[in-house]
Amino acid sequence: MLHIYNSLTRSHEPFTPIQPGQVRMYVCGMTVYDYAHVGHARVMIVFDVIARYLRARGFTVRYVRNVTDIDDKIIRRAAERGEEIGPLTARFIDAMHDDERALGVLAPDAEPRATAHIAEIVAMIESLFKAGYAYAAGNGDVYFRVRKFPTYGALAAKSVDDLQVGARVEIGEAKEDPLDFVLWKAAKPGEPSWPSPWGPGRPGWHIECSAMSTRCLGESFDIHGGGMDLKFPHHENEIAQSEGASGHKFVNYWMHVGFVRINEEKMSKSLGNFFTVREVLAKFAPEVLRYFILASHYRSPLDYSDANLRAAKSALDGIYLALRGVNPAVDAGDAEATARFHAAMEDDFNTPKAFAEFAALATEINRSKAAGDSTGAAALARALRELGGVLGLFQADPEEYLKGAGAAAVEGTSDLSAAEVDRLIAQRNAARKAKNFAEADHVRDQLQAAGIILEDGPDGTTWRRS
Repeated sequence: MLHIYNSLTRSHEPFTPIQPGQVRMYVCGMTVYDYAHVGHARVMIVFDVIARYLRARGFTVRYVRNVTDIDDKIIRRAAERGEEIGPLTARFIDAMHDDERALGVLAPDAEPRATAHIAEIVAMIESLFKAGYAYAAGNGDVYFRVRKFPTYGALAAKSVDDLQVGARVEIGEAKEDPLDFVLWKAAKPGEPSWPSPWGPGRPGWHIECSAMSTRCLGESFDIHGGGMDLKFPHHENEIAQSEGASGHKFVNYWMHVGFVRINEEKMSKSLGNFFTVREVLAKFAPEVLRYFILASHYRSPLDYSDANLRAAKSALDGIYLALRGVNPAVDAGDAEATARFHAAMEDDFNTPKAFAEFAALATEINRSKAAGDSTGAAALARALRELGGVLGLFQADPEEYLKGAGAAAVEGTSDLSAAEVDRLIAQRNAARKAKNFAEADHVRDQLQAAGIILEDGPDGTTWRRS
C-alpha cells in the first residue's frame, strides 16, 4: 500500500484518496518573471513522477499546477525592463514550457493563472469577511486575522506566540496584528489593478493559490505540494484562508520537495546562486538532469555540482550500455524486480531505492549478454525499460543516446558528427587490416581527443561519446 510522508502530521501515512480510485493534486508552480532554475526543475520533475506513478498504479489523477503571473517580483522586473507585464509573463511561461518538454515533464491537466481567476479570488475574500477572518485596513488593503484561526502554525509546527517573535509591520501597512497577512492590495500608481468591493487593487500571493486550487479541485482535495520554501508562510496561509472560507478541511496530504543546494546554501534567485535549466542543458543532456534529480529522495537536500551531474551521467550511460544491442521481450519481464520497484515507490516515492533496482537489472542484463542468454537479457531489458518509463527514464534508443551529442557534456567534446566518426572508424579499421598500427593508433587518439570512446568486439567496433 502506498504511504506518503505528510508534512502536516510529520509522519508516514497510508494513502487513502477522498474518492476511491481518484486523486486530486495541486502543486504550486512558478512565478514567471525569469527562467526556471534547477530548484524549479526539481519540483516539476518530482511531481511529474508522482503523477506518473499514481496513474501507473491505476488511479485517475487530476493534476493541477498553477502559474503566478502577477505579484511584486513580476511588477518590479517589468518596471526594470520597461516592459508591459503581459508580454513579460507570456515570454517566461513559454520558456518554462520549453524547459519542461526538454526534461520530459508531462503537462499538468490544468494550469490556472492568477490573473484569470480574479473573480474567484474576490469571492473567497468576501467569504472570509462573512466569517470574520478578513478586515479592510485604513490604507485600502485587506488582511486576514491570523489569531482568529485556531490551528494557525500547525504546518510549520509553531505556535502563534512563537511566530509572533520576529513578526513586524512594514512601512505603509495597517494591520491589526503583525502576524496578519494581506489578501488584497490597494492599487498603486502605475501598477495593474482590478475592481473589487474594497476598491481597485490586486490579490495577495497566498489567496491566489487558495482560490485557484478550490476552483479546479474543490474545497477539499488529496495532495498539495511544492518546494520546502513554501511550507511557511505560503502553505500555512493557504490552509487558514481556505478552511476559513469553506469551513472544511483543505488538504489531506502535504508534500514538500527539499532544497537544491550549492555549497550547502539553498539555490535561489534572491541569493543569486542559481543555475537556470537552460544553462545546465547547454552542458548536459536533459535525461542526465532528470536522472540526477531523481537519484535523491525528493524530501532530502540535493547538492548541485558539475561533478555530481557527471556522476549521474556515468550511471545513466551504464544503463544505456546494458540496453545496447538488446531487443526487449514483447511479453515477459521480471516479476521480482517489478515487485521490488513498486515496494520502493510505495514507500513515499523512494526513487533512490527504485534506482538500485535499475542498477541491479542492468548488471543482470550484462551477465546474460556475456553468457549468450539473449532470452534472459530480453526479459530483463523489458523490465528495465518499463519500470524506467514510469519515471520518464530510459526511453531513448540506446544507440541514439550513446552516439548523440546531447548524451555527453558539451565541455571537452568536439562537434564531430556521427557520419564523421563512422568515417574515421572505417579509416582505422582499414589501417588495422593493412597492419598499419601507427595509423590506426593515430586515428584512435584523434577520436579519443574528440570525446569518442571506441569498443572493439567480435562483431566489430562500436562507439559512444564520453
